[in-house]
Amino acid sequence: MNLDKILRDLKNNLESVESLHDLSEVKAHYLGKKGEITSLYSKMKDLSAEEKKKFGALINNVKNEAADLIDNKKKEMENEILNEKLQNESIDISLPATEIIVGAPSILEKMIEDVESLLMSMGYDVVDGPEVEKDEYNFEMLNLPKGHPARDAQDTFYVKGDELLLRSQTSPVQVRTMLAGKGEKPIRMICPGKTYRRDDDDATHSHQFMQIEGLLVDKNISLSDLKGTFDLIAKHLFGEDCETRFRPSYYPFTEPSVEMDITCHHCKGKGCAICKNTGFITVSGGGMVHPKVLENCGYDPKKWSGFAFGFGAERLAMIKYGIDDLRVFYTNDLRESRVFDRKEAN
Repeated sequence: MNLDKILRDLKNNLESVESLHDLSEVKAHYLGKKGEITSLYSKMKDLSAEEKKKFGALINNVKNEAADLIDNKKKEMENEILNEKLQNESIDISLPATEIIVGAPSILEKMIEDVESLLMSMGYDVVDGPEVEKDEYNFEMLNLPKGHPARDAQDTFYVKGDELLLRSQTSPVQVRTMLAGKGEKPIRMICPGKTYRRDDDDATHSHQFMQIEGLLVDKNISLSDLKGTFDLIAKHLFGEDCETRFRPSYYPFTEPSVEMDITCHHCKGKGCAICKNTGFITVSGGGMVHPKVLENCGYDPKKWSGFAFGFGAERLAMIKYGIDDLRVFYTNDLRESRVFDRKEAN
């Protein structure tokens, strides 16, 4: 058997191949199970052991060389096909790209995450709780017993009698956290989330809104600690030139209680119609945790003290971004939300 002739015939056949399909047929003719080279192995049965060894080595060499010739031809043809496609299907890179619209985080989500990030850096935990809450946690343990007139300001939606309701504030999460502490552990936490109240839906009110509340319970806590915390949050959100102040107020769950104001963003403290010529805008309420609340939650008010505060996320965002209609946060008008799809300057 002339092995050199087989290789010459293969080379001639490869020169006449015009497609990958033709190439696969040539490969099957020479290297397939019944191919011309493969069938040579059957001729070894009549040879001696020494002859089998020599003849087998020759067949293997021919087989390897044939496989290399076919593979090289395949790569050559694939390159030709690719080059032809690149020529015929060229892309004009000077054409403008198709605009891809990407989503933007909710304005409220951005605001809440911003506050969370700051307070977490100060050692606060972010704690969540149920939106369907017991009256006991939402009112009674917060020094708001049944019939208390201050409940009118937080009239909410009752789910089952007068015992189960949609929470009117995130303060029940603070109650649950203090109960879990069993009067032994210091607490530093914030609890952002949805709250519900029976209210009109207009430019400044909604039956559902986002609240960000904070609580700190420890030894020897004073109102100055709350002032420092509030001042830090205000400057983080509204800039280092933002000034803050406290005004006396009343909340059943804090004593003393304060309204917390910041410099008017519009007039920078000079006085205008927006701030009613006071130079300040109220953004939060808070105070020292009422001794009765500490006691209800298992903390001895003679040993422990603390402060609590609460922001409306919508109010913070309206002030920061100059939004004059609260309903913008809950509609699906992309023209509104796209305005905030940007990176803010640090």
